[in-house]
Amino acid sequence: MVRRPLEPPAYPVREPEVKGPEPKGRSKVYGKPRKGDSPVRMFDGGNEPRAEKGPRKPRRIGRNIAIGVAVFLSLVLIGVVAVFFSVQGKMNNVDAFTEYDGRPAETPGQDWLLVGSDSRAGLSAAEKKKLRTGSAVGRRTDTMMLLHIPDGDGRPTLVSLPRDSYVPIPGNGNGKLNAAYAFGGPKLLTQTVEQVTGIRIDHYMEIGFGGFVGIVDAVGGVEICPKQAIKDPKAALNIKKGCQVMDGGTALGYVRTRKTGAIPDFDRTQRQREFFSAVVKKAASPGTLINPFTAVPLANSAAESVAVDPNTGPFNLLSLGLAMKNNPVTTAVPIGSLPTIDGQSVVKWDTTRANQLFEALEADKPVPKSALEKG
Repeated sequence: MVRRPLEPPAYPVREPEVKGPEPKGRSKVYGKPRKGDSPVRMFDGGNEPRAEKGPRKPRRIGRNIAIGVAVFLSLVLIGVVAVFFSVQGKMNNVDAFTEYDGRPAETPGQDWLLVGSDSRAGLSAAEKKKLRTGSAVGRRTDTMMLLHIPDGDGRPTLVSLPRDSYVPIPGNGNGKLNAAYAFGGPKLLTQTVEQVTGIRIDHYMEIGFGGFVGIVDAVGGVEICPKQAIKDPKAALNIKKGCQVMDGGTALGYVRTRKTGAIPDFDRTQRQREFFSAVVKKAASPGTLINPFTAVPLANSAAESVAVDPNTGPFNLLSLGLAMKNNPVTTAVPIGSLPTIDGQSVVKWDTTRANQLFEALEADKPVPKSALEKG
């Protein structure tokens, strides 16, 4: 058997053959880096080039930026959650629900009863004078709206319930809808709305004059586009036609004034829906929620001035805001007539169209056009 030598035979090293000038841009000596190429070097004992490892600063910088962004977003998330839990402990709770015979069964989606009262709580004497709110003691329901948020990704429906609606009030005969609140507070108002609509209310939210002003100011004002100039000294309002950002005081005057429309209260309910949608959308926007200079004042203002039922927390309010960003359908209960009963002007609903409206919401379906507010 022939054994192979332990050492490989020595072969002569061949020098690179040079045949005239190299093309422009190439090296005359093999292994010398060309202009624009990565550096190369010769292996000991061989003539194969290998690229040198270049600096990786750009990659490290990119990684550092990504880490920084992740840390920032984590801190923002932690801050938002901390603010929400802080709000949870400060929120005002009201007992708005009661079990009674004939209460509507639970239905798909979420149904909110949104109430604006004329409570002056939180306003100083100077603010009451400036905003022309008066100094009435107690509170009455100035605004009532039913908000239906469907399951899935459908559009929410926001329905104004005219305060002068002539309806049966349990235990108190027939009367104006806002009288239910005067007779029995949130519980009786909620029961009255459930009985006349056939819809079970899942969440209750109430806000007074002072809270309204504070929330609008906390989000930096809200842009609204009035269709006409309005001057109303009784509401401390003097605005021009066209789009403008309104602060809390101006906004309060805008939703309270009765200086517009052939039927002032109907025009007023349209403005209330318009402004509610605009405020909630802005409050739930990322620019508001991740900015501590707006999120913290907003959370504090909401906690101090908004009253909700015990089952409604900050995350329910956030879901409400996110739903309102989905271009809600806004309407009012269809009106049938405007009679005078016992010396009072009242609103009677168009029973057929009103039933179509509420039956659609109860079934979590879009409201038919025939049941929407005309005009």
